[in-house]
Amino acid sequence: MRGFLAKMVFDGASAEFHDFFERHYAELSRLAFLLTGDADAADDLAADAMLALWHRWDRLREADHPAAYARGVVANMANNRTRRAIRERSRIRLLGAGRTERTDQPDVAVGLDVRAALDRLPFRKRACVILRHAFDLSEKETAQVLGISVGTVKSQTSKGAAELRRMLGAHAATEMVEEGFSGRRPQAPAEGR
Repeated sequence: MRGFLAKMVFDGASAEFHDFFERHYAELSRLAFLLTGDADAADDLAADAMLALWHRWDRLREADHPAAYARGVVANMANNRTRRAIRERSRIRLLGAGRTERTDQPDVAVGLDVRAALDRLPFRKRACVILRHAFDLSEKETAQVLGISVGTVKSQTSKGAAELRRMLGAHAATEMVEEGFSGRRPQAPAEGR
């Protein structure tokens, strides 16, 4: 009887997690994509986050807002990935610091789209703008996801939006915020999943 009950509990937890996975994986992948700008990394981050959530599912399934916790896991993982990439770029720059060749023209993109503008924002501003406008989270929900105060969310969102306005022009940035940028990426073929 004890084995049967343990199997029922495990099967119930597995079913709950499977349902959670089905409902939230695409959203977490989209969040990771908007935070990193890299579709492959987004899928990896969402999968890694789901694995971490599965390991804590016995506690997390009783939480009031497991989806908010999941968003926080993705945001932290994306932040760590960004920090690693910055450190790696710094190392590469140090290796090339002794070169004397120069280019006459800087490597500047002709057009600046929303993705490039978002990539230019520091992580916290980018995360606040994305969670507030793309995911339509409240200031309080955004604060919970990122583990910061509501006041910080307000200031970072305001500053991030102002920087986007400067980079994109006031009209384009206002349209993006009013219409809510989707941040959607092309769907991969079904056989690739």
